[in-house]
Amino acid sequence: MHQQHSQLFKQLIVFICISTIFTVISFSYLQENKRLVSQNSHLDAQNQKLTIENDYLNSEQLLDAKKNSYYAWTNVNEKANKLVKDSDGKFKKSWAIYLVQEAKSFDISPYIAYELLKVETGNTFDPDLVGPKTKYGKAYGMGQFMKNTAPWIAEMSGIPYSEKLLFNPYYSIHLTFVYLDFLKKEYGDWDKALTAYHRGIGGLENYMDKNGNAKSWYSREIKNNAKDYKQFTSAK
Repeated sequence: MHQQHSQLFKQLIVFICISTIFTVISFSYLQENKRLVSQNSHLDAQNQKLTIENDYLNSEQLLDAKKNSYYAWTNVNEKANKLVKDSDGKFKKSWAIYLVQEAKSFDISPYIAYELLKVETGNTFDPDLVGPKTKYGKAYGMGQFMKNTAPWIAEMSGIPYSEKLLFNPYYSIHLTFVYLDFLKKEYGDWDKALTAYHRGIGGLENYMDKNGNAKSWYSREIKNNAKDYKQFTSAK
């Protein structure tokens, strides 16, 4: 009997110990779980705050991009309208927009290119123009390119060439910028670049040998007329 009581007592002690350990573990688990829930709630709040801030920044960036796009287009449109108005509508709006955008791409004043095309076409802006016959041949299109010059300019730009393309106004305008960009980088100033465009590279050298400078009537007329535009700053 005494032995049975002793055995029951031991079992009771074991049960109490196990219950105590379980209670402690359960309490610790609940406390840890509560701490983790609280931490997660805090992180969720932080993430929500960051999401709101990111959404705000993205909306601000999108708004800025839209504003910049609007102002960029407004600037292009205003310049294009000036060219169309100056030409009495002979220089089409689509050509003018393309010219202004090309000017920005090449970092060349659009007014330099426009005035050059005006001089080259005798203020007609005729994309089908064929120039008079010279000892070097005839010049074609709005940019008045000769067949011995246009192919290597097109090659320099990485675009295809055909004689028919010289009568495409967009093609001619692009070649004009490519050639102007090349000449400006080659000589470093607009007088030499423009005189070389008009007379050829050999013709520029002959002109300078004879006159001591590159300030031809051609370069002066283009630069002076380009200065009439308020936004013109590139020519020197």
